[in-house]
Amino acid sequence: MHQVLAALVLAGLTTAAWAGWLGWDQQRGVHADGSTTGPYEAWQVIGLGLTILTLVYWAASRAYVPAAVLGTTTGLAVATYVDWSDDSSGLFAVGVGLVVIGSLVVSGVLSLLISAWKSNTGHSQPG
Repeated sequence: MHQVLAALVLAGLTTAAWAGWLGWDQQRGVHADGSTTGPYEAWQVIGLGLTILTLVYWAASRAYVPAAVLGTTTGLAVATYVDWSDDSSGLFAVGVGLVVIGSLVVSGVLSLLISAWKSNTGHSQPG
């Protein structure tokens, strides 16, 4: 039950982190040559990454590895779907899929490393 609750909390916090870091910026920058960039700046993506890393660390260091992986991945999936689904080309689904795959892999590896490190140092705090 603790894993499920932790996963739900992490999903909500991850979705909120997306909204806080990226959700408000929807404008693309247009350069003089007609090319566009954005809508996100590097500092926004880095901030989101560090926020999610903090959430994964919190959960994995308390032996909530499944919650860390599934919660953050679910939160990112929901956030990207809501933010990008207005794309008329339909390619947003590819982007959402790539975010889900990347989130599963990165949060999974990080969670396992953090959990192993915490258990080796004797600082694990079971839920």
